[in-house]
Amino acid sequence: MFDRSRRSLLTRRRKPQLQRMPWVVDEDTFIDRCTRCNKCLHACETKIIIKGDGGFPTVDFNQGECTFCYGCAEACPEALFHPRTESPWALKADIGQGCLARNRIECRSCGDMCEVQAISFRLQPGGVAQPVLNNEGCTGCGACLSVCPASAITMVTHQLEE
Repeated sequence: MFDRSRRSLLTRRRKPQLQRMPWVVDEDTFIDRCTRCNKCLHACETKIIIKGDGGFPTVDFNQGECTFCYGCAEACPEALFHPRTESPWALKADIGQGCLARNRIECRSCGDMCEVQAISFRLQPGGVAQPVLNNEGCTGCGACLSVCPASAITMVTHQLEE
């Protein structure tokens, strides 16, 4: 007989990390005006926009990362997006306690995927290098989230600086 609790290490069942698309105006306006035409789903170059609750488009970071191509906004027939010149959103990565490196298991998957190098690793004498997240450098693209084998990364909203 095998230990079923260890088998879960090999599966990648993740809770969805859902978020509205970048540059979306406030949530109430989005819900009121979105016609659920799905043009944004087809325009997304990384195919991370899915139908969410009520058929409204939602970003699912478990599918991949946002490249901030602005395709979703350009495809939308409604005035639901801020101009591309504005900050896309206030999302930032957050590395939780389930992180393998924080539990003394060598892993640098998130840092390897972070194109802007907002995640680095601080060497520890006689131990495993620990992740260091630069919130100011994090774009909130979600590239780190889908590759984390421990599902220890979440996207959280940070206050945008005015």
